[in-house]
Amino acid sequence: MKKLVTPAFLMVLVILVVAEVIARLFFAQDISGRFAYGYDPQAGFSERRDGTVKLFRAGGRRFHPQAFSRHRPPDTYRIMVIGDSVPRGPSFKQAYPWLLREDLQQRQVKAECLNLALPGYGARRCQVVLTKALEFEPSLIIIHVNDTNKWEDEREWRRSQEFQGWHPRHWLMKVFIFRRLYEAKQEKVFWSLVPEEIRLKGAVRDADAQVAASKDPAEIAARIRLAQEKMVENVALVRRQRLPLLLISQCRLEKEPGQPPYLNDYGLDALCAALTGPGVYHLAMREVFRGSDFATYFADTGHLKPAGHQLLAQTICRKILTEQAHFGLNGLKVAAEKEGPPAPHY
Repeated sequence: MKKLVTPAFLMVLVILVVAEVIARLFFAQDISGRFAYGYDPQAGFSERRDGTVKLFRAGGRRFHPQAFSRHRPPDTYRIMVIGDSVPRGPSFKQAYPWLLREDLQQRQVKAECLNLALPGYGARRCQVVLTKALEFEPSLIIIHVNDTNKWEDEREWRRSQEFQGWHPRHWLMKVFIFRRLYEAKQEKVFWSLVPEEIRLKGAVRDADAQVAASKDPAEIAARIRLAQEKMVENVALVRRQRLPLLLISQCRLEKEPGQPPYLNDYGLDALCAALTGPGVYHLAMREVFRGSDFATYFADTGHLKPAGHQLLAQTICRKILTEQAHFGLNGLKVAAEKEGPPAPHY
């Protein structure tokens, strides 16, 4: 009878245990919330004893690294932008949240603008980020309303729930290394070996399937319904805090063979317009770029080039300044003309 516990088996076991201990001791911050896949409210937020909050990349959240005071500094207009890869931008300083901060400061408004946008985040996970952001005393919340990431949100929700609990069948997946190997198997390593019907059944990331779903009328309707449901909840959440809320509705650049390009909002403009009211305002990207050579502002069908971010930031800035009373600027002291830029530190 063969021995079940061989020296080779023990060696592998020791290596796995040591690797797991190293990961949890020395990379605890990096793996914090890692297997909540964006549904852990605290992931990516590090709140220090000195009152500083740092944003970092962890727990399925690729925040732009930023730091700010937990309590809003006096006479400071703090804006928090929630959304997906569009407001996150091509780079931190080329994205419209940073450019909006620059525009406001040039007009002597002591402003800080935090970019909490995350690639691949849809309505569900944006709501988790919004709930956390409200703890940090914002003056204005901007939600970039898009509906194209429902696929990722649902997939990551299933993943976050898949190995919940401490039933013995889940023990192996509580080990960081085994969980990562499981993810790699799904996403990369054996991807080309898995038949398409099995990939789709398992709801594993498949770019072709995502593109097909994005054109399916039933899927588009489901995305809009989910976006509407979550936006109604988000508006109620922000209103309870008595804060102004600006909804920016996404549009996409469409190109049909033999036809000039056009902008399509897929019903998001109407969705946001229906939610406006006391304290809730709306800016449609389709209106921002209409009348210009809009195709030159888009890097692809949805993402903007730096010039597009600049134009959007300027439009938001004008809206805030021309409607100061609505956006809570009345009575706010402005920075001295020669005063340096305030916190946060980027």
